[in-house]
Amino acid sequence: MNDRLTEKETALGRILSEMESCIVAFSGGVDSAYLAVVAREELGDRTLAVTAESPSYSAHQRAMALDVAAGHGLRHEFIRTGELDNPDYAGNPPDRCYFCKNELYTRLAEMARDRGFRFVADGNNRDDTADHRPGREAGRELGVRSPLIEAGLGKSDIRALSRARGLATWDAPASACLASRIPYGSPVTKRKLEMIELGEAILRAMGFRQSRVRHHGDVARIEIEREAMAGALNVPTFERLSAEFRAIGFRFVAVDVDGYRTGALNEPLHRIEVGRE
Repeated sequence: MNDRLTEKETALGRILSEMESCIVAFSGGVDSAYLAVVAREELGDRTLAVTAESPSYSAHQRAMALDVAAGHGLRHEFIRTGELDNPDYAGNPPDRCYFCKNELYTRLAEMARDRGFRFVADGNNRDDTADHRPGREAGRELGVRSPLIEAGLGKSDIRALSRARGLATWDAPASACLASRIPYGSPVTKRKLEMIELGEAILRAMGFRQSRVRHHGDVARIEIEREAMAGALNVPTFERLSAEFRAIGFRFVAVDVDGYRTGALNEPLHRIEVGRE
């Protein structure tokens, strides 16, 4: 680690210490895992990692959270959230994430009040401020802190610091809720989320580490890393994808030649904003 990273981690520790106690919204991904581990070091039992449990979050993601919690001695609990019951969320508008995070943060804020924790903290990092993130507005409204942003930590910083600490999540693929695979305006349903989860489990089993299954009605649009395409674009792979994705319920399977990229379904929103300028 260089001095710049050491200074940022020191600043994070100071921020958490000044918070005195907090609940960490803990998905088990790169950012929230690092935050929860540092919070545990700074605050001990005055911090609690809480993972949302709903159809919007995959079993794979829950397993990641459990592994990190067990490996680093975190106080950890699950909380069931009901965002799918909210028509504003299920209708899948461009600000869908706002309603999801509002549900989660409201539940966590209630838990914090009941348990005597001063703050709720999320794992947003500095890089998240550059993308379409309506969930951050829900956090601001409910007084949720973002210690990683406050300390000036971006994703590459967090990966480097996590690696130095021996966190297995340091090079984990980016993660997001399953609903982020459904185009805006297409309703979010439990069935669609199940199909996406099953499809991404197939891709992991085939060795595609960073991938997405975008749900376009009868069509599964698969995004994989560009680096993996050379070995993936062959007849045996296509035949396996066709058979296994049809068994899930898709009629057609397409591999996106642009490959995996974060926020792919936000691209139309960015084009609209550019057109307005």
